[in-house]
Amino acid sequence: MYYKTRSYRIFYAANLIFLLAVSILCILPMIHILAVSFSGASAADNHLVGLWPVDFKLEAYKKTIGNPLYLNSIWISVKRVFFATGLSMLITILTAYPLSKRTGVLQGRPFFLWLFVFAMLFTGGLVPSYVLISKIGLMNSFWVLVFPNAVQVYNVILMLNFFRGIPRELEEAAFIDGAGHLRTLVLIYLPLSLSSLATLSLFTIVFNWNAYFDGLIYLSNREAYPLSTLLRTIVVQIDPSSIRNLSTDALNHMSDRTLKASQVFLGALPVIIIYPFFQRFFVKGVVLGAVKE
Repeated sequence: MYYKTRSYRIFYAANLIFLLAVSILCILPMIHILAVSFSGASAADNHLVGLWPVDFKLEAYKKTIGNPLYLNSIWISVKRVFFATGLSMLITILTAYPLSKRTGVLQGRPFFLWLFVFAMLFTGGLVPSYVLISKIGLMNSFWVLVFPNAVQVYNVILMLNFFRGIPRELEEAAFIDGAGHLRTLVLIYLPLSLSSLATLSLFTIVFNWNAYFDGLIYLSNREAYPLSTLLRTIVVQIDPSSIRNLSTDALNHMSDRTLKASQVFLGALPVIIIYPFFQRFFVKGVVLGAVKE
């Protein structure tokens, strides 16, 4: 009966309108970038493009796809997402499982848990991190994009809360059948945690795909930049090499602005494509992992 009251219907309509407005505000900039990337040089440079291309051209995308540096940065980002997500999820699972046990099962559990929380709230800072990474020899290597952010404490907390919500009787039944902790984790906990695993994987994928600052400070070779770092250098500063070796006809149809728009849109496209496959797990995974004590 509560859902049929007038006040609830008013709240539902207002909430729907608000969320629709927020969604439109989020998607309009992407539509504008797409329109600019397909527009001619004159319209783009004079800010005449709104939400629809003016003087439709494909030169910006031809140049972007034919740029070896851009394609190499995409490959580096793909490798980073693959290795960083796999390593991060492995560490998250192996850390969350013992921390989800009672204090009697894991001695010193509160201490270890608060140690992780303290590390999440109080970091060492940029300068100590830079000195540490330089001392262990990760500077200007691919692995500097993977190892420093391998442990995401927020994901560990969500995962351990989800594990604690799994009925203890299932674990006890597995132990009675002779299973150990590792087998119980693989055969009982992980199959029941697919929604949470998919949600945390999405968090990790998006984080590593969009991260640009670590590549900017730890990598000195532009050819080793991941896509987000390369896009940052392209968007913030004018890159004369991006429009070098172009014919006069191509320059008439493409500007630095349309080229940047095409590169930014192609950089965001992979996340836009994979998100619908994780969407059905997203809300369920976050809620189930956040409300348990």
